[in-house]
Parts: sequence; structure tokens; C-alpha cells
Amino acid sequence: MASKQSSLCVFNLVLFSVFYLANCEGETLVLLDNLAIKETHSIFFKSLKDRGYTLTFKSADDANLVLSKYGEYLYDNLIIFAPSVEEFGGSVSVEAIADFIDGGGNLLVAGNSLSGDILRELASECGFEIDEEGSSVIDHLNYDINDDGKHTLIVAEPKNLIDAPVIVGSRDIPPLLYKGTGLITDQRNPLVLQLLTADSTAYSYPVDKPIKQYPHAVGKDTLLIAALQARNNARVVFSGSLYFFSDEAFTSPVQKAQGGGKAWEVSGNRQVAEALSRWLLKENGVLRVKSVAHRPVGEKTPPPAYTILDDVVFSLELEKKQGKVWVPHDANDVQLEFVRIDPFVRTTMVRKAPGKYEAVFKIPDVYGVYQFKVNYHRIGYTSLYSSTQVSVRPLEHTQYERFIASAYPYYASAFSMMGGVFLFSIVFLHYREDTKTKSE
Repeated sequence: MASKQSSLCVFNLVLFSVFYLANCEGETLVLLDNLAIKETHSIFFKSLKDRGYTLTFKSADDANLVLSKYGEYLYDNLIIFAPSVEEFGGSVSVEAIADFIDGGGNLLVAGNSLSGDILRELASECGFEIDEEGSSVIDHLNYDINDDGKHTLIVAEPKNLIDAPVIVGSRDIPPLLYKGTGLITDQRNPLVLQLLTADSTAYSYPVDKPIKQYPHAVGKDTLLIAALQARNNARVVFSGSLYFFSDEAFTSPVQKAQGGGKAWEVSGNRQVAEALSRWLLKENGVLRVKSVAHRPVGEKTPPPAYTILDDVVFSLELEKKQGKVWVPHDANDVQLEFVRIDPFVRTTMVRKAPGKYEAVFKIPDVYGVYQFKVNYHRIGYTSLYSSTQVSVRPLEHTQYERFIASAYPYYASAFSMMGGVFLFSIVFLHYREDTKTKSE
């Protein structure tokens, strides 16, 4: 009886753990300067809730803030809409957030011209640099008709978005409204993505100060929104504008004050913000390997070991995530490498069906331990790595050709030697010396 009760307790504990983990998926912590931001950015937060995310709103300096317990993170995603925060509360710090990213968590940060040192330090940890406090992006030619006269409510053209629909969606949208500070990144950093840049006439500088030195960011080098996809596929988005995600920006009309530009009934901020959030939270741009297979040409199963110069077929099936479902991933640039320390073969795989790829090649005339390796990196997609190890042996003695054309001279010399020995033996054995000649 006692054993039945203990078994029942264990079953209930396992069931509770599975239920808890299932319900924890999509847990998102939102840190705010004040609860008013929850109302001024309600459309953005509602779009997250409608997609199944559980949002936990807290003040950025709450003394009870915690990201993990007992070595496990409590949240999958972190959103920081707190530009003026001086210090994070509880156990949250720049180091803790960096560890959160290293653990696979996703981060969205939005600042403004008043962003404090703590956000600058956090941006620096992620490969970005925020302009000095009080600086705003100014554009005297591309500002909105509803600007307050300081030319800081700028109009960003969709063409300035990165050409990656998986991240920002379609660029066939109305212009964007932006009000905030500028960002700078090291263009040599392969992990950083420049999602939205300012026009060539923009610069970042304190609004009320005369320009006495060269601005921190000028023209196309002025980043408005930047992203980072870490090597562990964690994603980070930094925006220099909290206004970009606000209800006001989502619903405001857009028209350039200079040049009598076209008037748009509503900005394209909402489309870009939603596409960004889908990418950030890994609803889009996530790849996985569904299946891998290899075999000799004409066979159906792989052998224990391949032989040099065998013809091999390698098959790969890829899927990508769309929302909560997985669909075939179609591309024409998937490459396969056959590696033994260095690649001996590198070839582009042929798409045979949606999401299914195949490569046929001849194994090199060098035996050893090899790997079928696919290492796929594309902008906006998670890094894909697949490695399958196989052995390649030399030919068995029964597999070599019996007669090689290049060896015919050696065959001839061997048989000629045998013939000469045979003739010499006959002459030597049957030669009889004349006795008469000997007696004389």
C-alpha cells in the first residue's frame, strides 16, 4: 500500500513538473520606468499577449527583482522599457543580464535621449554604443510635420531597414516615426545587425547645445535600431527610441514637413515592431535539422565504413519555425563539406523537394575518419550545424585491378627474365663438351 502511494506521489510530481514547464513557455519579464508606460505602449504589449506570451510587469528598480532561482531562469524573455533607470533592483544587474543572454534568453531594450549609464553599460556588453546623455537624432530635412520645432521627430524611410524580411518584415510599408537617441556599432562585428539607419542628413547631438565638435554619429552611421544574434542563438534588440513602440507612434499619421511629401494615414511602426518581436522571441528565423541520411550510390543503407573512391549520396531535411508550427525551409545555398581536419569536398546541395536537399560526390582517394558537415549561417536565421562522422578505409586486396596498363613493361620484363632462365637452363643442362678436344 505504501509503495502504491509513493508511486502515485512520484507520478503527480512528474505530471506537475511537465504542466509547469509547459505553462512557463513564453514567460516574459517587462521592466518599466513607471506603470504609465504599460498604458502608453498597450498596443505592443497586447500583441504579445495575443500571441500567447505571459507578461510580468515590474518596476526596473524593484527590490525583489530576480531572473533565476536554483540555477534555472524564471523567464524566457526580458523587455526593458526603462530609459531613465539608474540601477536595476534586486539581483538584476548588467552581469546578470549578460548571463541571461549567455543562457539563451532574449532581450529587448528601448531607450531615449535620457538613457542612463546602466543602459549604456548594458549596450556595451552587447556590442552597441549609445550616444551621450541628452543627445537626440536630428534631421533638418526629414522630420515630421507634427514636430515641435526641434526636428527630433524624424521620418525614417522603409528603404533604410535591413533587407531581411525574416527580421523586419516587408519594406513595402509607410514611413516610420522615430524620436530618441542614436546608436553606433562596430561594423566589423559579424554578430551585430544594423536594422534601421538614419538618412544621410541626420546626426546625433544634444538639441539645446551649439555644435562645437564633430557629432558622435552622423548620416548613415547613425543607427536607430540594432540587433545582436549571439553564437548560442540568443537574440538582442536595442532601440534608441522608446517612442518607436508607443501607441502614439503606431497610430499617428506621417508626412514630411519639407518638400511636400506624401501624407500617410498611419505610420509603419506597428508592422515593424510586430515583425521585430516575432524575430526576437524566436517565432521566426529558427531552423532545425529534421533528418540526415547517407549511403553509397545504388544502395539503401549506409555501410559500416566507406571505401576510397566510392560514390556517396548525402541527404538533409531542414525545417523552419513559423509561429508555433514547423514548415520546410527552402533555400538554394545550403552547402555540404566532407571534412578530415580540412574540407576535402565542398559542394552546394540540390533541392529535391520542399525542405529536402541532396548531394552526390566521390570520396577522395585518402582514407581516414571524415565528417559530413553542414554549417549554415544566414542573416536573420539561427545558426545551423550538423555533423555526421564516418570511416573511410583503403581498398581491400581483392578490390585492386589485376592488370594495370602502366605496369605492362614490368610484366614483360618478368616474363622475359623467366624465358631467359628457361633457355639458359636447357643450354646448361644439355651441353656436352667434346672428350677428344679435352684429351688433347
